[in-house]
Amino acid sequence: MSAHHGEWALVTGASSGIGVEFARLLAARKYSLVLAARREGLLQELAEELRAAHGVEVIVLPIDLSVPGSATQLWGRMTRESLHMTVLVNNAGFGDRGPFADADHHRTSQMMQLNMNSLVELTQLALPSMLQHKKGYVLNVASTAAFQPGPNMSVYFATKAFVLSFSEGVNAELEGTGVSVTTLCPGPTESEFFDRANMKGTPLFERKLPTSREVADFGLQGMFQRKRTVVHGFSNRMGTIGSRFSPRGMVLSITRKMLT
Repeated sequence: MSAHHGEWALVTGASSGIGVEFARLLAARKYSLVLAARREGLLQELAEELRAAHGVEVIVLPIDLSVPGSATQLWGRMTRESLHMTVLVNNAGFGDRGPFADADHHRTSQMMQLNMNSLVELTQLALPSMLQHKKGYVLNVASTAAFQPGPNMSVYFATKAFVLSFSEGVNAELEGTGVSVTTLCPGPTESEFFDRANMKGTPLFERKLPTSREVADFGLQGMFQRKRTVVHGFSNRMGTIGSRFSPRGMVLSITRKMLT
């Protein structure tokens, strides 16, 4: 086994969209990278790009984190490589639009496993080593969906509310340790996430959307500043404040129209 040098970052969901940009931006900061996602071909292409552009070490670990036990399996592979992660970016996740009563049960279970369980497992597995080194950054990607219920995307919105609550709680526990958990809450973004979630054509897409690069850069800046929660975009920040103080029925009505 060759020796690994420098600081390491793990990015999940690294094969497309915001995940690719997290990887590029971390490589530019000279982090060596572990890239995890399902599509090995896309990960290998990105790895070659990052090695050539930044001279960093990149390890590709193709894995489906919507499968129970996969997060522990992923971490086991890194432990065998004696890799200590300074940065963990839990970016993998997916959504699905449509009435809950009509949803595919297996797909719903996969969404909950990926968006919540695997994120929690990886965070828990990463923390002991970070605490031992008294240095570490965790970035958990939630969504502006975390701030209100989402009719027609009820489970997805609930998973993101879970990510926000969980991450803020753990971050408070870690105060003064040199380790922090930051929650990134993007709104709609130019990425293939929204194609997969069957969201094109909804009112959310009638305005110009930020790029994946803009959102990833904003999230990493917040993480390195050890901020608790960062919401990308002024209108999104205003929206999350509004959803907290508006009558619940009104919030539900507006969200339902946006997702119909």
